[in-house]
Amino acid sequence: MYTLVINSGSSSIKYQLFPVDSDEALCSGLIERIGQQTSQITHKLLAEGRQQTIRLDEPVPDHAAGMTALTALLTRPDIAVIKNQGDIAIVGHRVVHGGETLTATTVITPEVKEKIIALYDLAPLHNPGHVKGIEVAEALFPRALQVVVFDTAFHQTLPAEAYRYAIPEHFYTEDAIRVYGFHGISHEFVSREAAAYLGKPDAKLITIHLGNGCSMAAVHGGRCIDTSMGMTPLDGLVMGTRCGTIDPSVLLYLSEQKGYTSAQISDLLNRQSGMKGLSGHSDMRDVSELYAAGDTAAKLAYRLYTYRIKKFIGAYAAALNGLDAIVFTAGIGENDALTRELVCREMDFLGISLDSYENAKHKIGVRDLSTGAARTRVLVVPTNEELAIARKCRELFGHPH
Repeated sequence: MYTLVINSGSSSIKYQLFPVDSDEALCSGLIERIGQQTSQITHKLLAEGRQQTIRLDEPVPDHAAGMTALTALLTRPDIAVIKNQGDIAIVGHRVVHGGETLTATTVITPEVKEKIIALYDLAPLHNPGHVKGIEVAEALFPRALQVVVFDTAFHQTLPAEAYRYAIPEHFYTEDAIRVYGFHGISHEFVSREAAAYLGKPDAKLITIHLGNGCSMAAVHGGRCIDTSMGMTPLDGLVMGTRCGTIDPSVLLYLSEQKGYTSAQISDLLNRQSGMKGLSGHSDMRDVSELYAAGDTAAKLAYRLYTYRIKKFIGAYAAALNGLDAIVFTAGIGENDALTRELVCREMDFLGISLDSYENAKHKIGVRDLSTGAARTRVLVVPTNEELAIARKCRELFGHPH
């Protein structure tokens, strides 16, 4: 029997298939650029001791279509890793927003699903896709237990001064308006990996998750003490299509002076801003190509993107009262050397010194990109949210890894 882990991003689905009692994935895949004109599916599996990779370019209009394509690959006769859907015992789902009530790994019930739906307004790019994925999984794998792991759970250790907003208290007590934080599964996983790599359980770390969505966390001894995203995944860093931190008066101006509706403002800030708004492209690979070609807008986009990261590093080093390492992870953090170079430039006051030669290499696994003289390590730690979710599913049923 197997555990299938589904990790839906705002424009992607990552997945891995595990035996229910093992950390070793039998297959994995990525469905990316969902909703764009050219979607891509990359499916990897072990066959006779060797990895086989299958790449497909086909339209994937939404997350439901992505889930259907995923299932077809798992059972396709020439590359099947399961006989049929009945071999899936557990489907583990990542859900971005659990609010204040959904704070632990749990089996999905109609009541749990309703609570996730009730949080749509707080995660408009994510929770709707998650519920669609859950509903498709329920139909495709009717005998499996559907389990949910929440991205907000790791940030429940934030102190009140980090999660409260400076607005009247009743907005918190009655409406639960507060900082929740996101990408918690990733931040928790890479912070543990980094601490183990450094041999320092009480390490002071800044984890930097850079994908289409971007966030940072200050972690001390495995506990998150601050994070860049807020009540929703819109706050903080510049992202693929999201603006990150912005003066609230800009929203008032758009509403009162320009006549924007709340729906138009939401679409503008969540789907039309960030790197897309600055450069015309939401995918960092496209922006990187333009940067290399000398495109002015792409250069400004990169500078703005990395400057925001640098500001949070300074703030979190102060919050932690020290710093052992900064940790880059996720698609951009792991693969984009230019981003790491621009972030680490002129950061010697914090003891950050990047080895440009090591930074330019493409290697697998945890990497230390620091020079020998650096006081603060610069690490690349590949995230594995799917493995983290599989482990949490196992723990839920009394089988810790």
